Amino acid sequence: MDKVFIKDLEVETIIGIFGWEREVKQKVRISMEMSFDISKAGKSDEINDALDYKKIGKSVVNLVSKSSFFLVEKMAEEIAKLVLKNKNIAELRLRVEKPGALRGSKSVGVEILRCQK
Repeated sequence: MDKVFIKDLEVETIIGIFGWEREVKQKVRISMEMSFDISKAGKSDEINDALDYKKIGKSVVNLVSKSSFFLVEKMAEEIAKLVLKNKNIAELRLRVEKPGALRGSKSVGVEILRCQK
């Protein structure tokens, strides 16, 4: 299956379990790889046959920027539910990172794989 991806989408949000994290917006980094058959768009050269990654990106930014999850695990699950509302996406590999969450590391986070039911 073909893949359409969005890499390192940065969004500011409330995320975390500590008191100070509930008061200050932090940056999260979101990457996703969506299984989608691009052959029709490749033949037609028509945007209507392609996966609208801009629309998906905006909907993810809207969800995350307005959220206040305690855990990146919950955030990842909610993003996956949102993205997979598009029934043309067969599978989603999603990575949510919290840069600077662990001293000495570039980032920490989760990566999940979800499929259409």
